[in-house]
Amino acid sequence: MQETHKVYRQKLEELNNLQDACSSSIRKQKRKLKDLKYSLQRCKYTSSPEECDLIQQINIQIKERQNVFFDMEAYLPKRNGLYLNLVLGNVNVTLLSNQAKFAYKDEYEKFKLYLTIILLLGAVACRFILHYRVTDEVFNFLLVWYYCTLTIRESILISNGSRIKGWWVSHHYVSTFLSGVMLTWPDGLMYQMFRNQFLAFSIFQSCVQFLQYYYQSGCLYRLRALGKRNHLDLTVEGFQSWMWRGLTFLLPFLFFGHFWQLYNAITLFGLSRHKECKEWQVFVLALTFLLLFLGNFLTTLKVVHTKLQKNKDEMKKL
Repeated sequence: MQETHKVYRQKLEELNNLQDACSSSIRKQKRKLKDLKYSLQRCKYTSSPEECDLIQQINIQIKERQNVFFDMEAYLPKRNGLYLNLVLGNVNVTLLSNQAKFAYKDEYEKFKLYLTIILLLGAVACRFILHYRVTDEVFNFLLVWYYCTLTIRESILISNGSRIKGWWVSHHYVSTFLSGVMLTWPDGLMYQMFRNQFLAFSIFQSCVQFLQYYYQSGCLYRLRALGKRNHLDLTVEGFQSWMWRGLTFLLPFLFFGHFWQLYNAITLFGLSRHKECKEWQVFVLALTFLLLFLGNFLTTLKVVHTKLQKNKDEMKKL
């Protein structure tokens, strides 16, 4: 056993040395690509049409190389981002095998599904059965914990090569903030005037997320089987281009949810002007719901427009 452990320690040392060598080489290559891209940008303004075409081809190759480096870095230890450093410290969260990455991603998806069901039941119970402030606090605390946990798990998945980015990452940070403000909102007339509307919205949102999970999981399974998607691609609380199949089924629910967020913002702005309103949470929640509406609605519209344009170009080629 001691001999086996000794060999293991040697291999582990070799692995660490290889990781350092690979990371160093990738950093050097990325710096060279960055310098090359900057030089090409400067040359572009004084180049002939033929040279411009050549520069464009080189830029495409540079983008391809950057994607290759991204995939390589997914298997190498790297410094955590600011958020993970604040939450976990400088702990290596890189999973070295495809099996471990996929298992963590699969566990993340199950976590989302189970918590969505629990939140749905909690919202129904608070809306129709448990009319107590303490149960509302428990429900809002569960929302804060859920979204905080999602942001941490997503950051770990991104460190391991997941390509989730843009608004659908920021969306969970905004939702965490919104849930935290709801948790601190003291009981009173303003709270009671908005309570039922918020709980009804939470019920609808959980139902839509439940539908999205099964719909998006089916889409991702099909595309991964065809080799068109990465195995670390995730389901998100919104619409993405790979979800185009079955669009007419999902989009009405998404847009209805987006406009309900706008309705919540308008309601809260109205409550903030009420003569009895003294809580700062009312106006802050109104702004947060408005931000969620704008982010969700504009991102979904952008994806739909991009996909329609892409389909239109493909039809022209045919």
